[in-house]
Amino acid sequence: MRHEVIEKSVNLMMVLIVIAISIGGLVEIIPLMMSADATDPDENIAPYSALRLAGRDVYVREGCYGCHSQMIRPFRSETERYGPYTTAGETVYDRPFQFGSKRTGPDLARVGGRYSDEWQRLHLMDPRALVPESNMPGYPWLADRKIDPELITSKLKALRLLGDPYTDEQIASAAAEVDGKTEMDAVIAYLQELGTNRRARR
Repeated sequence: MRHEVIEKSVNLMMVLIVIAISIGGLVEIIPLMMSADATDPDENIAPYSALRLAGRDVYVREGCYGCHSQMIRPFRSETERYGPYTTAGETVYDRPFQFGSKRTGPDLARVGGRYSDEWQRLHLMDPRALVPESNMPGYPWLADRKIDPELITSKLKALRLLGDPYTDEQIASAAAEVDGKTEMDAVIAYLQELGTNRRARR
């Protein structure tokens, strides 16, 4: 009888669904929020520099995570190919996370320093010029678009409000760091840092 009352009342059903989802969400989220392993950065992990943060924004905007994950799972087949498995402490400054689940292209969690800046530039301009079997599209327009210094300064200020430990000096120098740089420069800077701290501790 009680079940019929719930089924016949849309409003009551909606309230109970919201309560159930809220309880389930809290059960999953609260333990993570209380765990230092999930909230404290790993050793040598620092917030992105202004140029790398701009590159990450372009990476997110272009949807690169749709084909490239940034999460190495704790399996031998993964760690032998890509390096140490991903920890929560190395991604505390990522908003949103770029873990991903699809690998049309390789995982990029440890790609930093594996190729030269020029290789990355050519690959972004025309992937098949370097990897003939690649189905990745080219991104030549990134070489023509400039980074907005005022926007990146505002982003650093906003991230500091969210808890990222940017200093006044880093915020003050952000505009100069990206001045005259293209989106291509920024993406390359972002890619060249990925996983370098973790790989060095392998």
